Amino acid sequence: MRAKGISYDTGFVFGGQVGHKGFDPDVVKRELRLIRDELHCDAVRVMGGDPNRMELTAGHAADLGLEVWFSPYPLELSEDETLSLFADCAERAERLRRRGAEVVFVTGAELSLMNKGFLPGDSTAERVALLARPDRAREHIAEAGERVNAFLGKAVPLVRERFAGKVTYAAVPLERVDWTPFDFVSLDLYRSAAIADRFADGVRDLVAQGKPVAVTEFGAASYEGAGDAGARGLEIVEYDPRTRAPLRLNGAYARDEAGQAAYLRELLEAFDAGGVDTTFVFTFALHDHPHRPHGDPREDLDLASYGVVKVLDGRTGSAYPGMPWEPKEAFTALAEYHRGH
Repeated sequence: MRAKGISYDTGFVFGGQVGHKGFDPDVVKRELRLIRDELHCDAVRVMGGDPNRMELTAGHAADLGLEVWFSPYPLELSEDETLSLFADCAERAERLRRRGAEVVFVTGAELSLMNKGFLPGDSTAERVALLARPDRAREHIAEAGERVNAFLGKAVPLVRERFAGKVTYAAVPLERVDWTPFDFVSLDLYRSAAIADRFADGVRDLVAQGKPVAVTEFGAASYEGAGDAGARGLEIVEYDPRTRAPLRLNGAYARDEAGQAAYLRELLEAFDAGGVDTTFVFTFALHDHPHRPHGDPREDLDLASYGVVKVLDGRTGSAYPGMPWEPKEAFTALAEYHRGH
């Protein structure tokens, strides 16, 4: 692989509220240094919905010599709101690029699932549930792809007017994106049990299209059997229907950090073997899914987290003193793989 990366959550915005409540610029700077020096990453995908936080984080990453994938992530926004967010972020990404940083602009992600107007459903949960029923989903997928491509036909020229670097979009396979206007073919690509037998062939087919391929998301949650669920690991969480805040797990699950680590190693091997250009593990930390080892096991939200660190609930860890988390086995596995490749 040319670039080995991980995604970094600066705070997703939903209903006007910004996540990652404990966002601290000093902690961000230290975490990005650990991403470079401990995880041996040379790229970071800066994700979120607050342009100020994203620009600050991207600046720190660039100062450390990391390649920055500037990735605004709209959630339940209108078309006009999304285009406004992209325009703002593209200008910020261009300022960073002109400083000498290597910057790729990601023109949104999983639009059909995360925003209204592409698939039926008033929420992400409803739209994802539709996909679990192939008999109903089939009739809507082609139309969703057409709508996504039509929207990107507006978004990409708007971004390129403001940003002179490379541009891509983080797609889900169902969207059938026309990659002609983009510099990278980029997909959020998870291996689930349902597609495990053809996953490696699918990676090679993507690379055979000719453009460099980036995997903008891949990973597994931390409970036993999560790898089989692939991208649907968070479905074991009960969320507040109004705020989308995670409340509790929907049952009792066994922790399996070794399984999460093995999944990452296996997919990194598949991406290396398939000729993928750039990868981004999802994710460094999920800040609203903290580790709560005591009390009701359904409140240990970290079991559903794709983070390679487990966020501590109101305390700091010992492995990296002062950090509000402890590394999982996936942290070590990722560091070892990147160091050896």
